[in-house]
Amino acid sequence: MTDPVLDIRGAALHLRGRELWSGLDLSVRPGEFVAVLGPSGSGKTTLLRAVLGLRELSAGEIRVEGRPVRRGSRRIGYIPQQRPFVPGTSLRARDLVALGVNGARFGLPIPRRGDRARVDALLEAVGATRYADDPVGSLSGGEQQRLRVGQALVDAPSLLLCDEPLSSLDLANQQAVSAIIDRERRERSAAVLFVTHDVNPVLDSVDRILYIAGGRFTLGTPDEVLRADVLSDLYGAPVQVLRAGGRLVVVGIPDAEPHHPHEHHDHAHHDAEAHA
Repeated sequence: MTDPVLDIRGAALHLRGRELWSGLDLSVRPGEFVAVLGPSGSGKTTLLRAVLGLRELSAGEIRVEGRPVRRGSRRIGYIPQQRPFVPGTSLRARDLVALGVNGARFGLPIPRRGDRARVDALLEAVGATRYADDPVGSLSGGEQQRLRVGQALVDAPSLLLCDEPLSSLDLANQQAVSAIIDRERRERSAAVLFVTHDVNPVLDSVDRILYIAGGRFTLGTPDEVLRADVLSDLYGAPVQVLRAGGRLVVVGIPDAEPHHPHEHHDHAHHDAEAHA
């Protein structure tokens, strides 16, 4: 067996006196795609922040490639939710990707031989070559999100953390961004931890699902987790899982989780998608 890229052991996290989850064990191996589902406020984004070294666990430990998690690890690529740039932003698309290539994240840019070629290769990998010299403020949400993926891939990370990267994107761009992430997993064996409120766009890529709700969680393959009996037990209320037109639809999710300001809040989609 290959050593895990991400190894979470006995993890617990409390937030403002409330236990989000405890006793969490999760090992993610190279090339494995794990989707993280659950209602808003269940602690999905907080889990990613803990892996990034931005949130301290209440108990347990997190290791990346065998080392204790630390802030700023270049072995981790992070793809955030799509948030539009101000329309007047003049920074070019290639400049945005270059911020991760030339060392600007650690202070003043230090151009190195081969930087431009690396930027060009990343732009091509995410399908952004044709608008490489356009101002980012003039680009669509999907085009901007491709650039964020390019930034996340700068160091060929062994672990990709994705925090609802498809939110606010239309179907075509959801498919395009999902395909880029999946290609990185298949071709470079990057492990993927993918928080989402709708698992359908990535369902064909998902190996396992971590479903968090009400301070509890369940972990298994999509067929093991996305079942009426499993989710009904997790929520403590009747939940139905339907299959319609090639999509999974989860119906009857109780809207009982308190809103957490760092979590994506989208109750309008409850009862509409197989989501978190």
